[in-house]
Amino acid sequence: MKKTTLILIVLALGLGTFVYFTETRVTNKQEEVKQTKVKLFDFTADDVQFLSIQTKEMTVNIERSDKSEPPKWLLKLPVDEVANDAIVSYLMDLLVGKGEKISSPNNDQMSEFGLDKPFATINIKLKNENSYQLTLGKSNFNESLLYAQVGTGDDNNEKKAVFLVSKDFANAVNRELSEWQVVSKKENENVKSTPLPGLPESMNEKKE
Repeated sequence: MKKTTLILIVLALGLGTFVYFTETRVTNKQEEVKQTKVKLFDFTADDVQFLSIQTKEMTVNIERSDKSEPPKWLLKLPVDEVANDAIVSYLMDLLVGKGEKISSPNNDQMSEFGLDKPFATINIKLKNENSYQLTLGKSNFNESLLYAQVGTGDDNNEKKAVFLVSKDFANAVNRELSEWQVVSKKENENVKSTPLPGLPESMNEKKE
């Protein structure tokens, strides 16, 4: 009986030690990757003069025009024309928003987060000539947020802060060129005059 009791005590101590060190490691890991929701940048939408959105498909450059009232956004690359203000404003709202800051990611996590080979990079220049950059990486474990790296144009990778940001960023940058452009009145008329499929021409004429 005493021998059995001693074995049980040893097993209990061993199990307790295992649980203690396991929980300690988990707690330390949670503290290491502690997240705090803060603003991504300290500028406002009105401060931005220029944006460059680089994806695998193309690079889109957009510049604010102060010659009109209210100011318009102009596409500079890959075409030179007026930009779709609603699309640009959608991206701008995300840039001046908040994210969950990861306090102390290590170098190995940069690859894990997809930040060593980002799917998109946004370069931002303000009216005062200060520049910033946001790089977008992979989704987190439950596909709810994206990893992103934030810094000034002069920062190296070690100095840039890492955040979890809204997946809306992916929708904001992964666009066809036509979405960045303004649909002209003439194009709208062409859309309206397109015959509806499956209807006789006479009915389409009455529809118009």
